[in-house]
Amino acid sequence: MKTLPGIGLSNVQQVYGGAEGDLWELIMGQQIHIGGFASSMDLAEKAGLREGLRGVDLCCCNGAGMRFLIRFRKAAHMAGVDATPAMLDRARARCAAEGMADRTTFVEADVCATGLPDGSMDFVWGEDAWCYVADKPALIREAARLVKPGGAVVFTDWVEGPGGLSEEEAARFMGFMKFPTFASPGDYRRLLEGAGLIIERADDTGRYAPCLDLYLRMLTEQLTSDALRIIGYDMELMQALGGEMAFIQQLAHARKVVQGLFVARRPS
Repeated sequence: MKTLPGIGLSNVQQVYGGAEGDLWELIMGQQIHIGGFASSMDLAEKAGLREGLRGVDLCCCNGAGMRFLIRFRKAAHMAGVDATPAMLDRARARCAAEGMADRTTFVEADVCATGLPDGSMDFVWGEDAWCYVADKPALIREAARLVKPGGAVVFTDWVEGPGGLSEEEAARFMGFMKFPTFASPGDYRRLLEGAGLIIERADDTGRYAPCLDLYLRMLTEQLTSDALRIIGYDMELMQALGGEMAFIQQLAHARKVVQGLFVARRPS
């Protein structure tokens, strides 16, 4: 697992509590993860999530995943845990606006120590967000603690692909994205198995590079004015952001970074 010293939770809170978080939502939509709706549905289908389950979204951001699961998978109740107050405020407001206030609860906490009861969830959910968590072993242990016997830990995440990142590439990529640690599929496999979970799927979705192409085109061809407004019409910053996105696009096509999909289950 790659580590970048000097990056921590406060950096992530700064991103998602400010203009950079708004910029990601502009480019990717409310579902700020690779593949949007199609990715969410694919993950839910492969996890076998049926109607009437109770789940928790670790790193819930603006609550889009929770709303998806309630609306399209008929989840009975979703809890959301996040450490960025601005995102939780946005999540509460959006859930209320969509008539889901009575089926959602929110916890402001480190996702490695949620304070929620042992075995209280049918499933634990995450979408392209656990890359922001520094202590991934503690995160996976917490996910395993929260899920009931027979329940599932299901998530997608940005992971190191088979092309492999050099130390220089990793430092640039992780520094721009504010990732304190960056896992490979093998890292997640070891952590899940070490937490007593049985792995059912550990796949490369194949969505990463095509989506990066889409986001860069949207930023440079369609949403340039909107993006400039968010960052105060700073053309120099816009060019710098575009350059870093183009660098990530190169990593994507070299399969040095991919979107991983994981389904693991706690033994009954």
